Amino acid sequence: MSKIKKIIFLVLISSIIFAIEANTKIEDGLFMTVGNKAITKSDVVNEIKIILILNNQSYSDEKRDELHKLAVKSIIDRNVKLIEIEKHKYFEFNQVDLNKELIRLATNIKVDLDTLKNICASNEINFQNIEDQIKVELYWNSLIFQIYKNRLSINAEDIDEKLKLIQNEKKIEYLISEIIIKPVVQNEMESEINKIKNKIQSEGFENVAKNLSISTSAINGGDLGWVSRDAISKEIKPIIVETKVGKISKPIILDSGILFFKVRDKRTVKDNLTLVEKKNRLVNIEKTKILNIHSLAHFDKVRRSVSIKFLQ
Repeated sequence: MSKIKKIIFLVLISSIIFAIEANTKIEDGLFMTVGNKAITKSDVVNEIKIILILNNQSYSDEKRDELHKLAVKSIIDRNVKLIEIEKHKYFEFNQVDLNKELIRLATNIKVDLDTLKNICASNEINFQNIEDQIKVELYWNSLIFQIYKNRLSINAEDIDEKLKLIQNEKKIEYLISEIIIKPVVQNEMESEINKIKNKIQSEGFENVAKNLSISTSAINGGDLGWVSRDAISKEIKPIIVETKVGKISKPIILDSGILFFKVRDKRTVKDNLTLVEKKNRLVNIEKTKILNIHSLAHFDKVRRSVSIKFLQ
């Protein structure tokens, strides 16, 4: 990024944060507790700043309540995970994964990592806060793997069947976002689906994902990145394939909730992997799916055991 573009970006972000500060001239103090974690009002303001920076969004009074709600949800979810991590004293992660995620966050808003650090500094955000947020997710993922690694049973016949189907196909990838909402009883299903559809239409898919999705992807607006067609389960693949770019899929009813996809883009890419490499990739994808299911269930269990008190 050129120096001029960096300066312009910093000025725009600074004006956004100035607007936040101008609208939050309140004395700092304890805002809530999440288990044994104390959360201050300034923690919530800083969370809003980080959300705006990482999503390249502008601040407005109309967004204030939505941003506040999103920031509080993000803080609660992260601290619930941290409480469980500390309980198990499990603090392991791959430094390479941390660096990749930091670069991804910067790339998402079309800047380099140094520029992202400068943006944070100019808005009085310690960049370590962003690193710590990522570390909690990496600790959590490592903990979930440690707890459930013996339950990663993969059906070898299913993998071989998928391999036969994809080995001569062109490699097609979809840029996908998701929303997963909690399960509802059958007689409330249609009403809940219509409510989510209306919210997506009025608030945008990404904002609904952040506010309502129970998936770990919620923190990124439901972003799953580029997903290979051969990595998509056979139950969901036809729905993704028939969904046009820029459109929302029809709802998919799962045991874990109601799933919506947004297909943001589609591309054909060259695939030079050997059959062994393709098979290993399919196995890893299936394991990740299983771990995600365990992650959602484990988080829900921990969340229900943690006391949350608002003190304002």
